[in-house]
Amino acid sequence: MTNVLEFLERTAAAQPDKRAVIDETGADSFATLLRRSRCCGTALAAHIAPCTPVPVLLEKGRTALYAMFGAVYAGGFYVPLSPALPQPRLEQILAVAEAPCLVTDRAHAEQAASLAGAGRVLLIEELLETPPDNDQLAAIRCRAIDTDPLYCNFTSGSTGTPKGVVISHRSVIDFIPPFAALFGIGPADVIGNQAPLDFDVSVKDVYTALLTGATLVLIPRALFSQPTALMDFLHAHRVTTLIWAVSALCLVSTFHGLDYRTPETVNKVLFSGEVMPQKHLQSWMTHLPHADFVNLYGPTEITCNCTYHRIERERNYTAGIPLGKPFPNERVCLLDDAGNEITGPEQAGEICVSGTALALGYYNNPDQTQAVFTQHPAHRRYLQPVYRTGDLGRWNDRGELYFLGRKDFQIKHMGHRIELEEIERAVQQVDGVSRCCCVFDSQKERLHGFYTGTADKAAVRRTLSARLPVFMLPRTLEPIEALPLTENGKTDRKKLLTLARKEAV
Repeated sequence: MTNVLEFLERTAAAQPDKRAVIDETGADSFATLLRRSRCCGTALAAHIAPCTPVPVLLEKGRTALYAMFGAVYAGGFYVPLSPALPQPRLEQILAVAEAPCLVTDRAHAEQAASLAGAGRVLLIEELLETPPDNDQLAAIRCRAIDTDPLYCNFTSGSTGTPKGVVISHRSVIDFIPPFAALFGIGPADVIGNQAPLDFDVSVKDVYTALLTGATLVLIPRALFSQPTALMDFLHAHRVTTLIWAVSALCLVSTFHGLDYRTPETVNKVLFSGEVMPQKHLQSWMTHLPHADFVNLYGPTEITCNCTYHRIERERNYTAGIPLGKPFPNERVCLLDDAGNEITGPEQAGEICVSGTALALGYYNNPDQTQAVFTQHPAHRRYLQPVYRTGDLGRWNDRGELYFLGRKDFQIKHMGHRIELEEIERAVQQVDGVSRCCCVFDSQKERLHGFYTGTADKAAVRRTLSARLPVFMLPRTLEPIEALPLTENGKTDRKKLLTLARKEAV
């Protein structure tokens, strides 16, 4: 197999009339999804050369999938873009992509036309009117190889310019089959998609459904601010599988959505993106006593995830939930500052990953690519690239990997090296605290903490004073209605740091 759309083609041949995808406006069978994607691909082939990026500016829905798969049928790769992104951010991405065209719909045509760097604006409604040219599409496929790019997701960049992570067909083909098999996802499943299509969590939803014949339900974004309506939606669609960001699960448990209605058909809950607070995990596990829960870990640069840990219901996780063990065909190691591999337990090192899962690098950004996709320092006799995640980890005596925080979240304060996650965990253990995030103002050498929940600020500080040394106590500790989130659903630490600096003035 050289092209991931063979997942779709094989499933459409075996189960043409089975529902493939459902959104707010309707549903498509696998045969319909395939046909419309090929129509779009035939039309796009007139506008792009092989391995060309195709930005797709569309709301999450079936139409976006036509455009994404159409870009691939045309020999290119897709760059999913949310219309909700600020215009400057969209223009930064388009400046990096340097794409000849952009696909959107009539509802967003004016927005697309106003974007610098958009190239020729193509409307999906018009692309879909093109009959599929089977000979042309076959010729394009014949020239393709499995290391051709499939998609490019843009993440934040330390330089202020978004970084485009380019993932190949081969990486997704390598990852998705064992992912589906490990967690028992099959044609009877209904996958409730939470993540936006420009966030790589959605890659697992989309391609697992194409491979297995499961039905993909694209949950409207608005429901994630309406926990009771969200629970009704999961119930109505008989969703079985949630592959969600931690923040989405915490939103439901924080606002007692599970107390309102338990989605009893859900039997698999896979979470990633941040450390899962144990109070929230316990709430979900209590309401879904027969479901499997899995902690997933891995940055965008290694194709979704590189490790997993199945939650053991009787296990004591007071030391934290492990990241677990590597997925098949992925090698995870810890490297110390000198580049030596750490194999013994309880020693901290940087988490590094090698294998087919590695991205092709950052699009149009060789310097940052070379900085983190490097030769394994302990293996010099042949090319063995590793991705240096910037995350710190340790092995335990059972061979399980534990997350110790980001290298850039490890701070030096009052002469001590401190992991911000350690303070956050201590705050989250206080009665009445739901979630916590700590930030460090390196300019003023000050620690700041923010938390959600009903706990009194003075009571939280008294409890922390009894649990943590003085040098780990935040200078300010403020209750907040909700932790701000980035566009990908992770806690927005930059926004909290800005807020801390304003309050300190």
